[in-house]
Amino acid sequence: MHKPVYLDYAATTPVDERVAEAMCSCLSREGVFGNPASRSHIYGWKAEEAVENARGQTADLLNADPREIVWTSGATEANNLAIKGAALANRAKGSHLITSPIEHKAVLDTFRFLEAQGFKISYLQPASDGTISPEDLKAALREDTVLVSLMHVNNEIGVINDIEALGDICKEAGVLFHTDAAQSVGKLKIDTQQLNVDLLSLSAHKFYGPKGIGALYVKRKSQVALEPQIHGGGHERGLRSGTLPTHQIVGLGKAAEIAAQQLGTDNAKILSLRNRFLSGFCGLDDWALNGSLQQRVAGNANVSFAGVDGEALLLALRDLAVSTGSACTSLSIEPSYVLKAIGLDDQRAHSSIRFSFGRYTTEDEVDFAAQAVVETVKQLRKQPSNGRAESSASTSTLSS
Repeated sequence: MHKPVYLDYAATTPVDERVAEAMCSCLSREGVFGNPASRSHIYGWKAEEAVENARGQTADLLNADPREIVWTSGATEANNLAIKGAALANRAKGSHLITSPIEHKAVLDTFRFLEAQGFKISYLQPASDGTISPEDLKAALREDTVLVSLMHVNNEIGVINDIEALGDICKEAGVLFHTDAAQSVGKLKIDTQQLNVDLLSLSAHKFYGPKGIGALYVKRKSQVALEPQIHGGGHERGLRSGTLPTHQIVGLGKAAEIAAQQLGTDNAKILSLRNRFLSGFCGLDDWALNGSLQQRVAGNANVSFAGVDGEALLLALRDLAVSTGSACTSLSIEPSYVLKAIGLDDQRAHSSIRFSFGRYTTEDEVDFAAQAVVETVKQLRKQPSNGRAESSASTSTLSS
């Protein structure tokens, strides 16, 4: 049995071999296995040196100061630290927060928690192309607004928000701006020196690093007050306690270094592959790309196929690893809340599949996938029924 063609890079990426090699050097007795907080011997010193080198590599990818990088277990924790931390630390200044209904669950559930604590939340509705209007943000700001959190790139439809314009509006109003950049770091050029972004979340496994490690960028000149969410030994300047996983941090740093070097070439190749994939649908009727084509990361193609249920299509596409819906809601039979929010009806939302491409995708894989999709969609449309009842056993694997 051959492996299915992997087209789910937005869910997670395979670890780059160079990253894996760097990580292995921090695991064994002969490697840099020490505790970075052990400052009384050479094992700890070497581990601390490796961690700080990775902090510099990560900062370089963002054009940031290494002191602005706070290690976390991933973007979910970074989002929690940024949103809860900023809201609770600045509560005396106000209790109004702004986000959107198409954020990742790690953001939406955090805002729901804060709402239960008495905070007032405004949700900016996206346009039909999936973008958030800077004008709508400006109109939603109030005297008591203390934090805005809007994602850079949407995890389901790959649409890019203009965080430069959104950040400028927040800066002018004196409001903190956080962006979930899990889907953009390593894929888009991000210059924190030019952007009015106070807090930015990232996760290594979205750009060929290991799972279980991420970071929160905290702009020094903004002097952001954050209330820690994990208490203990006072690691990361008291913002995030816990023994640092040297091997994972080194992996993140190496992945960041490679991403900085290959950003242009990776994107050019991936964009070409995505366009090649979509051109393979020329002989297929009644399909549509969900979200803006122009304001979209290179590797994302979220496509709906009229007359076909997405879960049924997934079951039939056994030779492709793709996804419908979010991994955090994969057991739900409800259509994607993101697609619903940008105006898709239930039927079209249920007929949508996310294809995502990456560094290791090949032209042969793309051609095979496009042909398989076209043939399968045509076959399913001939069947009297391909509804959700027949495909309820399917599980999907889409995450941010």
